[in-house]
Amino acid sequence: MRNLLPLISSHPGGRSSLTCRFRCGDACFKETPNTSDNEYAGDIIARAVSRRSMMRAAAVVTVAAAAGTAALTGPNAPQAEAVALAGHGHEPPRKPAPSGARGLRFSPVAPNKNDKVTIPDGYSQNVVIRWGEPILRGAPAFNPDKQSAKAQAGQFGYNNDFLSLLPLRGERGRQVLVANHEYTDEILMFRSYDPANPTREQVEIAWAAHGLSVVVVQEEHRTGKLGPVSRHPLNRRLTATSEFRVTGPAAGSPLLRTSADRTGRKVLGTLNNCAGGTTPWGTTLHGEENFNQYFANGNTDMHKRYGIGTGATERKWERFDRRFDLAKEPNEANRFGWVVELDPYDPDSTPRKRTALGRFKHEAAQPRLTSDGRPVVYMGDDEKFDYLYKFVSSKRMKKGTSRAAREHNLTLLDEGTLYVAKLTGDSPAAEIDGTGKLPTDGEFDGSGVWIPLATGTTSHVPGMTADEVYVYTRLAGDKVGATKMDRPEDVEPSPRTGRVYVALTNNSDRGKEGKAGADEANPRNANKHGQILELAENWDDPAGDGFAWRLFLVAGDPNDPATYFSGFPKESVSPISCPDNVAFDDHGNLWISTDGNQLGSHDGLFGVATHGDRRGELKQFLTVPTGAETCGPVIQDRRVLVAVQHPGEVDGASVEKPASIWPDGPGKIVRPSVVAVWRKDGRDIGV
Repeated sequence: MRNLLPLISSHPGGRSSLTCRFRCGDACFKETPNTSDNEYAGDIIARAVSRRSMMRAAAVVTVAAAAGTAALTGPNAPQAEAVALAGHGHEPPRKPAPSGARGLRFSPVAPNKNDKVTIPDGYSQNVVIRWGEPILRGAPAFNPDKQSAKAQAGQFGYNNDFLSLLPLRGERGRQVLVANHEYTDEILMFRSYDPANPTREQVEIAWAAHGLSVVVVQEEHRTGKLGPVSRHPLNRRLTATSEFRVTGPAAGSPLLRTSADRTGRKVLGTLNNCAGGTTPWGTTLHGEENFNQYFANGNTDMHKRYGIGTGATERKWERFDRRFDLAKEPNEANRFGWVVELDPYDPDSTPRKRTALGRFKHEAAQPRLTSDGRPVVYMGDDEKFDYLYKFVSSKRMKKGTSRAAREHNLTLLDEGTLYVAKLTGDSPAAEIDGTGKLPTDGEFDGSGVWIPLATGTTSHVPGMTADEVYVYTRLAGDKVGATKMDRPEDVEPSPRTGRVYVALTNNSDRGKEGKAGADEANPRNANKHGQILELAENWDDPAGDGFAWRLFLVAGDPNDPATYFSGFPKESVSPISCPDNVAFDDHGNLWISTDGNQLGSHDGLFGVATHGDRRGELKQFLTVPTGAETCGPVIQDRRVLVAVQHPGEVDGASVEKPASIWPDGPGKIVRPSVVAVWRKDGRDIGV
């Protein structure tokens, strides 16, 4: 057996301090915002009654219901998988066949520190679009020494994260690419940047580099190569100064009103858009995550609960626009931290901030439909010890692309019920010792309930109005005793089985003095590597109020006893650390991008089988360049897209002293970019 892989950094999550400064405002080094004393799952276990029987019943009825829907589970869904989720322990060890799970039949990329995108043998790649490439009519070619806010507002934004590829009817070989632009790193954007004294021009360029991009892309015949179609009528940039509408039950609330917007219904800009989702009705969802870092002079307990500091910000935007100074505009921060819905097919539409989905550090929002056509959106709050949520719409989706159907569907996320999750383990508390050792039943598993927070203008949280629940959703979760999780990030329901997968990235504070200790859903103290939770709704009803859960994957070095890959032989999997964004392919495999690898390699993209006798087989598909994070995976039959975010973001790096030469080689500025990967022989990925 080989030795455990070395840690590459003592920094939380394996990130550079430069990334922590500009992406999340050094959140890891500040007091954890959640100081609530709501019960830990481990405390609840001792008082629970017959949890194992409850959880088994939940899982069995889930699979029974799913079995009646071939489109959901497929005709050959193995019964053994249902038994495993019902809490009967490990499946017997399995010997993998040489070919691998369908969709994952490629030679895994070895862990490495290559300053490039490293892909499997037999595959090719191209850079689809880079930061600064012109996409709107009149925008100039990118020149790093002659940047301007006007130019950037017509160019592809910085630090691409979430990606969505949508069909474009009537234009052969073309698709609509939608991208989030999470944050800016001015040290890597501007020569001789002075963090203590940014110029107005630099600040306005940064405002224009945030937000969203919509750009039509063209496929090259006979390959998987994609390239932007500049000046296409659908191309669009939305920035930190674009207009957004506030909709839903909290729209117009006094908590959202400012001196510039006395209606509480119009916001300038969207900030720190991380992951997102694509709706069945053809729109995209964008989660505003670490918005707290843009606001100075926080002065209330609620500002503190959302991680807003009491002094100046890193970027000093408050010097140039009073709305970023909470001493002057105390409600401005309440207008960020929402899920934004965008119609990429209508370049004249105003994107909407959906208050019914709650306000917190949204990592993502991916819908699925109930049997009667109502959307359910699963969401994680990306903070240590924060919560997992879902929203159930009260309206049914209308099929088709008619104007009436599209207008109706653009109201689906304004009416419904917002819930938060409470998880209970089924093992004795004494067996969850913080080391990651499996309990005697062979799995980390249990049951859970969805606690309602608000429905329309009705609050379900004692002592809080509905407006307060939506605007201060974290506080509502505190009050009802939601389970504190290890940074719940992307949450994706499987289109094949309906099961929901939650990426829990890490939590170095788990088990520290005064902090929540290990529980069955978060079983490791000082959790460096993270885990992925699998959730099955009771009766396979996403609108229901109960579920069964288990840990599908406990990340880290496979040689570490505290790792788990659904019982798959650990000598046959790739090492993985810090799962972040997730996506599914048409075979039902879960694809995982990582952020902050702690195992001596660059971050990457992995595929793992979620069902069948190869369940838990995990392979690394690619790695990204020095300092970069893997974001926004899109998995198509013949193409994989990833957003290579913050390449070269290494401590001590600058424009003058780059830590990476990707993507354009020596002497060129480092540029976040989108990359496409495909098979050289033109066949489907991994088959």
